[in-house]
Order: sequence, then C-alpha cells, then structure tokens
Amino acid sequence: MEIQQERRFAILLVDDEPNILASLKRVFHRLPYDIFTAEHGLAALEVLKQTPIDVAFVDLMMPHMDGMTLLAEMRAKFPHARVLMLTGYGGVKEAVAAIKLGAVDFLEKPFEDESLRSRVDQFYQMWLLQRENRQLKEQVQFNFGFEQLIGTSMAILSLKKMILQVAHSEASILIQGETGTGKELVAQAIHHHSARAEQPFVPVDCAGLNETVMGSELFGHVKGAFTGAIENTTGLIRSADKGTVFLDEVGELSPTMQVKLLRVIQEREVRPVGASRSFPVDVRFLAATNRNLEEEVAQGRFRQDLFYRLNVVVMAVPPLRARLEDVPLLIRHFINGGNPKTGTGRSLSKEALARLMTYDWPGNVRELENVMHRAVAMCQGEAIQPGDLPENIYKSGNPGQPAESLFPGISEDSLEAYELAAIRNALRKNDDNRKKAAQMLGIGEATLYRKLKKYNL
Repeated sequence: MEIQQERRFAILLVDDEPNILASLKRVFHRLPYDIFTAEHGLAALEVLKQTPIDVAFVDLMMPHMDGMTLLAEMRAKFPHARVLMLTGYGGVKEAVAAIKLGAVDFLEKPFEDESLRSRVDQFYQMWLLQRENRQLKEQVQFNFGFEQLIGTSMAILSLKKMILQVAHSEASILIQGETGTGKELVAQAIHHHSARAEQPFVPVDCAGLNETVMGSELFGHVKGAFTGAIENTTGLIRSADKGTVFLDEVGELSPTMQVKLLRVIQEREVRPVGASRSFPVDVRFLAATNRNLEEEVAQGRFRQDLFYRLNVVVMAVPPLRARLEDVPLLIRHFINGGNPKTGTGRSLSKEALARLMTYDWPGNVRELENVMHRAVAMCQGEAIQPGDLPENIYKSGNPGQPAESLFPGISEDSLEAYELAAIRNALRKNDDNRKKAAQMLGIGEATLYRKLKKYNL
C-alpha cells in the first residue's frame, strides 16, 4: 500500500478588506490548520485549484466576483469544501439564499474570536474522524481483503469463492487447517467481506490464555470480583459487539470454558466474572482449529452441542503442499517484504527454487515465510542460492524439474518463468480482465501493468 503524506486541515479566508483577513488569520494562527487567503472570488478559485480546502470563509460583497457567485462556483466545482458566508450587515434574504446555495452558515461581522474557533473546531473534529475512517478502511482493504491470500491455484480460488459466499450470512463458521496455513487470514477476509466489516474484529487465542484468567479475558469482570480486580472490564467478547469474534485454536478450550462459551452463543449475552446480571451482545463467531473436532467429540474432549453451534459452515484451508503452484508467488511476496515497490531487490536462483518447489512444507505458508526471511538475511549476493536455505530444505527431496508437472509449457526453471506463467494463468481465468487478474494474483493493478510491460504481454 502506498503511503501518502498526510496534509493538514485547510482554511481559506476570502475578503477584500486586508484588515479583516489579518484579523481572521490571528484567530486561527496558533491552531493546527493551514491558512490561505484571497482578496476576491477569482483569486479564491485559483487557490482552490491548487489546494484542497476544508472550510472557506467568504465575504458577501467583493469586487470582480461577489460571494454568492463564488459560493455557486465552489458548490459546483469543489463540493467538499464547507462555506461560511460573511457580511458586514444583517440580511435574512441573503442568509436564506446562501443556505439554499449550499453554505453551512451565515455570519455577521464583527465576529467573536472564541465563537469562530469553536465553529471551525466542529468541522476540524469531523475532518479528523473522516480521515481516520478512511485510513482504517484503506488498511483493512490492504490487509484483510484477498491481498494476503496469495495464489492462483484451484484450491485457493475455491477458498476465496467460498469466503464470498458465506461472508454475508450470520452463520458461525469453523475454519479447519494445519498450523501455518493462514486460518486467521481467512477469518479476517470473511469479516472484511461481511456486513459487519465496519465493526470490530477481535481475535482470541484460546491456546494462549490460561484457565485462571480466561474467564476474565473473554467475559470481563466487575470491580472486586477477585484480588487485583480494581475496576470493571468489558472482556473480549463484549468489546466485539456488532462485530466478529475469532476463536483461534478453539479445540484447546477446557471443558469449563466450553460450557460458558456455549451459553454465550445460545443466549447472546455475557455475564462478567463476579457480576449479578448479564449483558446482551451481538457478535458473529468464527472459530479455527488444527484438530479433528469430530474425533475430539467422540473422545469426550469437546462438547458435541458446542461443536454443532460452531460448525454451521465448515471451511478447509488447504496445506501448502496441495497448492505448490502458488509457492513462486508467495516467494516473490516474502522476498519483497509484502511490498514490490520497496522490496529487498533479491532474486532467486533456479537451483534454490527447485529445492523450494520439491519440499513438502509441513509448516505451510508460515514456514515458507520464515525460510524466505532467513534466506534474504543470509544471502550475500543478488540471488538467493541453495546454501542460503535451511539445511533440511537444502538436502531434502529431488531438485528435479517441477515446472512441467505444475506449470505445463514452462521451459525454464526460474522465479520469473513461474511468475510469467501465473500472470498468464490469471489473465486467462479472468478473460483478460486486468483488475480481476491483479486481485487473483494478490498485487495492485499498477504492479500488474509493470509486469505486463516487463514480459511484453
């Protein structure tokens, strides 16, 4: 994701009297705003063409272009700027006309400094909130859409399709898969594409919380409930109200916690530790496990009723060995640290790639990520060599020629050859729609365009 430099809140002051402009500047000069001035409407339009303006104070009577005409121009060409009209004399008719044209207020001179600051501060707080929401949406889109679920194999494409199918339902989902396959990424993608996307996503590490504190962490507690409980707490589940709770490694929950969680799911309410009453909660539960919960139920280690509550929909995340054709794309992603524009600049020798393609990856994508980070750190030249890989990978398997079995038609065993094959495959599957192909590949459109130019496609 490209990081853009944040601009400051901008105010434009438009008045043909220099002393008024100077007075207005003094009102705001110590505040975190950028101040621009113009002595008539035409000059104001030039400023607006060059600079994003958030709030404009516009005098009603000015030479060259009066305030009403400027207001109409601003509403037509710069609709995001809020306009406050200024006048040296009161006039109900003018005020009504200005509001009808889109002004947010009509102020009479002289002004009270504190009143002006307070009025603008309201707009400033709204601007800050909108900026924060925009940043959060961009971050969510970058991290929790499909960009991190990299691959063009049938296994990963089927997974993405299923995510879109189930995301908008309210059904609980059990995500199954080996350690390191990316189960939390799948949960984040489900949340991102759901109707709850604007609300919290709260992950709970069921294996990382000990029995003593788990009740308090999940359900909260009231002041004095136990030694050290010096204030009321909400708990993870209530903090996700209207959003999604992701129960990672849910198979590790103790029998006691299974009973308490079942009650929350059934009753849709939470009782904090030490509390005398329960609180309603509206959350969607997603759960993940690397265990066979049906077997756990048969062995009496997991409650059958909780199992049925959690596995309304079951999703299986494929192990990396089942989608080896995605390995080159993942390698490229990890070598570049997730950002092709500011990556390490390292490449991969065909000998190293051959070994990576024939390894069975028991630790799945997480293991591949760690291996590539290590290889980048160990590499002394421009290309990662087999010796830069861990010994168990360097000495395992048969380097062979995996290209023919995974990518028919590849004549060269290199990362570029696999990348080219993946791009062609994505374009073919999406009828040459570049936007959809880029999404499938887990890269931006601009990155795809550069690669198309690089490979003369």
